[in-house]
Amino acid sequence: MNLGLTSEQEQFRELAREWVDREVVPHATAWDRAEQVDTAIVGKLAGLGFLGLGIDEELGGSGGDFLTYCLMMEELGRGDTSVRGIVSVSLGLVAKSIQAYGTDAQKSRWLPALTGGETLGCFGLTEPGTGSDASGLTTRAVRDGDGWVITGEKIFITNGTWAGVALIFARTGGPGPSGITAFLINTDMPGFIRKEVKGKLGLRGQATAEIRLDAVRVGDEDRLGPEGSGFKIAMAALDKGRIAVAAGSVGLSRGCLEASIGYAKERTQFGKPIASYQLVQEMITDIAVETDAARLLVWRAADLVDRGLPFKTEASMAKLFATEAAVKAANQAIQIFGGYGYVDEFPVGKAMRDARVTTLYEGTSQIQKLLIGRALTGISAF
Repeated sequence: MNLGLTSEQEQFRELAREWVDREVVPHATAWDRAEQVDTAIVGKLAGLGFLGLGIDEELGGSGGDFLTYCLMMEELGRGDTSVRGIVSVSLGLVAKSIQAYGTDAQKSRWLPALTGGETLGCFGLTEPGTGSDASGLTTRAVRDGDGWVITGEKIFITNGTWAGVALIFARTGGPGPSGITAFLINTDMPGFIRKEVKGKLGLRGQATAEIRLDAVRVGDEDRLGPEGSGFKIAMAALDKGRIAVAAGSVGLSRGCLEASIGYAKERTQFGKPIASYQLVQEMITDIAVETDAARLLVWRAADLVDRGLPFKTEASMAKLFATEAAVKAANQAIQIFGGYGYVDEFPVGKAMRDARVTTLYEGTSQIQKLLIGRALTGISAF
């Protein structure tokens, strides 16, 4: 489906597709088994400009609009959701937040390194006691002379053990959103302690960490945006991040569709390919229809972003539908593969494990429904 794409966007999508087929797909199973994506992938992503897409060229980026960014997310999601997560967090949540809210000094310090693959960024919002209720975070930053001392814990932080810079959200004031401030922390700072989370159901190749901040001292020049604006910065990043997750989920569904079609045409039972049976065709059709519908929701939200129009509700709709569709696509793909779908020699079992978390992070499906409901009725249910 290429509805509305420019020739440049089509060329980019083809470039991304070919690169993913060459550099990601052949290794995804091995990375999953090892619980470690090859770190060399970071330099390769940077070499193609994938880590700078949407960042101004004068800051080391490769430019490009948000729809093109979503095309990249779809292709990376098709190849390996773990790789997609590396990019969408470091670029989408961290680098783009620095571009939007950072000082000239912060941009000069961090953006060339992030876009060039010299380092990665991580996004420190979620805590052991606060997930959906992000405004209730307890990590605290206390004034100390002309700087701050930050103490607290973060959990489920993508890129956490790889990142050179952490965008950390901490409480500097009273309860609620207005008491939260954002900080850019060099992860080599004393007191910044991180430990990788192992044994995950999916996204096993992705470096996910728990982080402890033990009286980490930073300067006021490391504060991102005005004091008290941290929650606004976090939510602005997550609003667009939800579209990126949705785009990656479209790619995951598409991968399930392509694998299912190929297998159903080759696998024979009762003397003929299983693709000839009506109920198998029904499952393939369901995956195809929901994949296309999800993609259109993603493109609608991305188009609103590119035109500078309100997009939050459309982002929630895309995220809700695309992630739930990915779970269903993977489940149906396993059914088509039968017993072979239950072993990791084939890709659809990994797809199911990876898809499941997409309905949880960057706002659960239930949170998306509450956000959509509030937008439609004008009444908040939470």
